[in-house]
Amino acid sequence: MTRTQTGLLGYDCVVLRAVPRPDRGEQVNVGAVLYCQEADFLAAAVHVDADRLRALDPAVDVELLTAALDGIRDVCAGAPCAGDAGTANLRTRFGWLSAPRSTVLQPGPIHGGLTADPTAELERLMDRMVR
Repeated sequence: MTRTQTGLLGYDCVVLRAVPRPDRGEQVNVGAVLYCQEADFLAAAVHVDADRLRALDPAVDVELLTAALDGIRDVCAGAPCAGDAGTANLRTRFGWLSAPRSTVLQPGPIHGGLTADPTAELERLMDRMVR
């Protein structure tokens, strides 16, 4: 279906998870990335709850995690500091951001949905999954 038939746009999204101690597998949701091809939209929103992270690992480097999340937002925005990753097309950027890694910051599985407003949907996902 196209937007003209339903009024809605398809999107893909991932929740970003902080895993302070990967060996233990505990996680805190800290953000989301939403990609909507039809709207030419790719954005990330973040919310870091340092107290929740420190409950899992008192030694977690919150500043380093925040810097990594800022890097994700830079890639989404195509900021010059994002280098080659920021100049790729939006689908490639989303693919890169949603690829699994074995680090302290990990994307969850890709989920899809429909929305009339990708920006509002990203905020809704943040309220439901992160904040």
